[in-house]
Amino acid sequence: MRLILRETALAFRRAPLLSALSVTTIAFSLFVFGLFGLVAVNLRRTIGTVAERVEIVAYLKRGTPIETITMAARDIEAFPEVEAVEHVSEAQALIRARAELREFQDIFQDLEANPLPASLDIRLRPEARNAEAAESVATRLQAFAFVEDVRFGRDWVEKLDRLRAIAGAVGFVIGAAFALVAVIIIGTTIRMAVLQRSREIAIMRLVGATDGFIRSPFLLEGLVKGLLGGGVALGLSYGAWALIDTYLIRAEFFTAPQAALGIAVGGLIGLFGSLFSVGRHLRHV
Repeated sequence: MRLILRETALAFRRAPLLSALSVTTIAFSLFVFGLFGLVAVNLRRTIGTVAERVEIVAYLKRGTPIETITMAARDIEAFPEVEAVEHVSEAQALIRARAELREFQDIFQDLEANPLPASLDIRLRPEARNAEAAESVATRLQAFAFVEDVRFGRDWVEKLDRLRAIAGAVGFVIGAAFALVAVIIIGTTIRMAVLQRSREIAIMRLVGATDGFIRSPFLLEGLVKGLLGGGVALGLSYGAWALIDTYLIRAEFFTAPQAALGIAVGGLIGLFGSLFSVGRHLRHV
């Protein structure tokens, strides 16, 4: 292991310019990947913020005893999809309508009686904010005898589901494309290193070195270059985010785990790029 580490360090010393060029090339390819990651993260958070508005409203029949409503609210809170249940009385519904629908203030002032029904506002858990889960909960709510109507904006929630699916599919395809480009770039730089040391590799084979022993320094070199490139790309992404956040629009940066994962992905891409390149070209040396 010590010999492999030494050979990896010597590879950087033998060709510092090539190593720096490799790390820079990897960094910029991963930087593009990082910019796309920032877009994906902010898009996902935006969709998540919109999804927080997904809720189910069960309108209650007039005259339903408060005890019945309280017991039903406890039962509904026990649903696996439900995060919280809020009882909105008829008076509270009118106050809320007056606050949110200011354009109808004249109508509200002329009311002789409150026309708005009481309701149960059901907030869903984050993983259940989709059309299928909302439909399932709404069906169960309709089984309560005191529930007059159930609404959750089916068309709007279905559109949100389609948007999530499209964003996920596009993110996967573009992310995979950028990752493939990074693998090809890293593989090319490792291939250059293999060709540069072809005579040394031939001598090592003559003295009995196995392909696994010869391959190990190149794999470690690819891993190190991928990690360094990932770190540089993260720094460039932070600079780009700071400019965008300051001068264009408010945006979120990667969390610490996401940043660490990005650097680790850079290392893995470097490792797989080296593995692909060495496995393909070592036998021709």
